[in-house]
Amino acid sequence: MKSVKELSIESKILKRLENNPICLELVNYLFEDEELQMMQEYANNVSIKRLGYNDHGPVHMRQVAGNAIKMLNILQQSGIKTSLEREEIGTFEDSMCAVIIAGLMHDLGMMIGRQGHEDMSALLAQPIIARALEHIFPNDLARRVVIKSMATEAIVGHMSSRKIHSIEAGIILIADGCDMTKGRARIPMSINTTPKVGDIHKYSANAITRIGIHHGQRRPIRIDIEMTGDVGFFQIEEVLLTKIESSPAKEYVELHAGVTGEEPKCYL
Repeated sequence: MKSVKELSIESKILKRLENNPICLELVNYLFEDEELQMMQEYANNVSIKRLGYNDHGPVHMRQVAGNAIKMLNILQQSGIKTSLEREEIGTFEDSMCAVIIAGLMHDLGMMIGRQGHEDMSALLAQPIIARALEHIFPNDLARRVVIKSMATEAIVGHMSSRKIHSIEAGIILIADGCDMTKGRARIPMSINTTPKVGDIHKYSANAITRIGIHHGQRRPIRIDIEMTGDVGFFQIEEVLLTKIESSPAKEYVELHAGVTGEEPKCYL
């Protein structure tokens, strides 16, 4: 059974896609896919209980998809074309389908382990991608090939360890980095109390109270981050900023972060 948090994020995603019937059909199909749900839940079990990492399960993957959908919509509203549109090989709708798929499947490889999980995610996602696209575009092989390829690039590129070349993959990279609030660190902090290397990621994420994604003033997308203490800057500078710097969508993003009650820093 899905959690209240999962259902809440799903509701927001559906709202953001209400004017895009094909993408709405795709995301509903994926939300109802039992195997995908079970894979997301098992990935979270491995991440939190076996490896001691933070959330990499159904909530996180929905949040990343939601972040990416919001950012892609902002780019379209700002007159920025996606890579598929610029190359005249696909539509904005195709780009959105790819981003939805990548967001909901990018961490499936955590079912196996942390090392190389992005490549494992792409491998494990292929059957689900194939059946989802066959359902949505049964008579359009070319479209299925383009969307599957773009989604796969976004999945394997979400750790900034591999060079990516599309705006769509770049958006997933940033959307993943934006999911770092205290809620994501709550469970691992409560069940893993023995100090160990890597704890700074949990403590820094736990300091972040709010992340907002809005229309920017200088650039199309503005990311605002609020935190309770300076430790949160570690998460921004070592995780999110690294991902933005590696993203083909970097030029469209401005980033502001600060401790509550203090003047925020402007990173980009």
